[in-house]
Amino acid sequence: MINIENLTKIYSPKIIALDDVDLEIENGEFASIVGPSGAGKSTLVRLLIAQEKPSKGKIMIGGKDITHLRRGHIPYYRRKLGVVWQDFKLLNNKTVFENVAYALEVVEKSPKEIRVQVPQILKLVGLGDKADRFPYELSGGEVQRTAIARALVHEPRLLIADEPTGNLDPENTKEVVDLLLRINKMGTTVLLATHNKSVVDNLKKRVIVLEKGKVVSDKKVGKYSL
Repeated sequence: MINIENLTKIYSPKIIALDDVDLEIENGEFASIVGPSGAGKSTLVRLLIAQEKPSKGKIMIGGKDITHLRRGHIPYYRRKLGVVWQDFKLLNNKTVFENVAYALEVVEKSPKEIRVQVPQILKLVGLGDKADRFPYELSGGEVQRTAIARALVHEPRLLIADEPTGNLDPENTKEVVDLLLRINKMGTTVLLATHNKSVVDNLKKRVIVLEKGKVVSDKKVGKYSL
């Protein structure tokens, strides 16, 4: 699913965010990327979603080289990904249904397709009864599950979650992590970037540790340790 070779990102001679990283994540895998602040986690995410370009190296996603995508091709590439952020990025003036539907509207799905697909995905994330609520009427966990629903509505093969529980309490954190695990069991590859030690330790999944832009540990079943 993800093949990274010699990936390097240099912002300035004194700021090397990623330094010659090699990484492979298989189709259907659940992997956590961990490390202290400044380790390179967010830089890696930005490169994977083509928000930035590497200084050196190659990124292959699903067999496609996305290292130097042309600007016009980036929106089409991102539609094949699911991306979830710490700050949710929902539209506060739209309901849960409308937030998820908007992701389909921008790719010109028909109203009939939207009426069918949105309720299905809301049911999957446990929000079937909250379709008419606005984000400010939801708990933090429900807001993040709405964001996950929006990320999943295109049925991506890869879901990238960048600190998705960073603003959540332990109960809502567990809800979101359990959902990510359920999505993974359905066949979606999940890449979780996080600094939450308890989340990573409880997952008992693959753990990749970044430190100063380098992979310093990669364990198939690991814990968050530096």
